[in-house]
Amino acid sequence: MHDLPPDLPRLRTLETWLVLTLDRVRQQIADAERREQERQRGEQARPPAPDWLLEMGLNRDSPPNMIHVGGCHMAGKRSRGIGRADALRWLAEGVVACTHCRPDSELGYLGG
Repeated sequence: MHDLPPDLPRLRTLETWLVLTLDRVRQQIADAERREQERQRGEQARPPAPDWLLEMGLNRDSPPNMIHVGGCHMAGKRSRGIGRADALRWLAEGVVACTHCRPDSELGYLGG
């Protein structure tokens, strides 16, 4: 049993189709490799996550409303990174500590 056509014209047509298909597959592979390299470069160039987050109020005049440990899943989109000293200062000024990530415990803050 033969799975290829027996005559030369159809074999040449099949060969042309296979070459074109192989070129498309190789181009897709090259594109996928390029995207993967770009993704890896992006991960390597990403700055480290902040250690502490200050979650701001609903508008620009509202005071901050919560402190989080960096990477807390409860931190909202209005959060910005702050340093340890600022986190301690905001806690001392009465900004609430997140009850999920407990930044006050992580900071060793005993005030209330």
